[in-house]
Amino acid sequence: MQVTTLCLGALVFGDATGYEINKMFEDGPFSHFLDASYGSIYPALTRLTEEGLVTCKAEAQERRPDKKIYSLTDKGRLKLRDALQQPIADDKFRSEFLFTLLFAHLLPRSRVRLMVDQRLAAMREKLSELAAPGEDDTPGMDFARQYGYAVYSASVDFLESNRHLIEEIATKEDAHA
Repeated sequence: MQVTTLCLGALVFGDATGYEINKMFEDGPFSHFLDASYGSIYPALTRLTEEGLVTCKAEAQERRPDKKIYSLTDKGRLKLRDALQQPIADDKFRSEFLFTLLFAHLLPRSRVRLMVDQRLAAMREKLSELAAPGEDDTPGMDFARQYGYAVYSASVDFLESNRHLIEEIATKEDAHA
């Protein structure tokens, strides 16, 4: 999905600065779905402004450059709706955890156990974050939260039930010791 579409989507929830939009992708409501960086957000906001899809107003700040606050226009809302009706790409799953486990046969069993334990702890933490809806969640956000909860639950169940399979192929001792 194009970064311009991501920015339009972020502005549906209200006026925001480029910094605030970036935070939505770093640790906010979009952090589970897609990536967008400062280096892509600001050029996208400039294009959207030039096309009349968003407006930008400068707010003076003491001893700092003006803060630019972006707002979605009616034309921008229509553009977002059109973009959301286009075919979507397949999901891409990237995982350093799984990549590392491809080489479990080269790792000491203690390292593999630790990695699985750490992954399970992180997933359980995500489950607790996803357990209850936020008070400002839209129905779509609540559905996505529940979907995420189901995915993390299934992952935890799989790791708990099958960790022995990956631990058994790891070496018994550290080959470098």
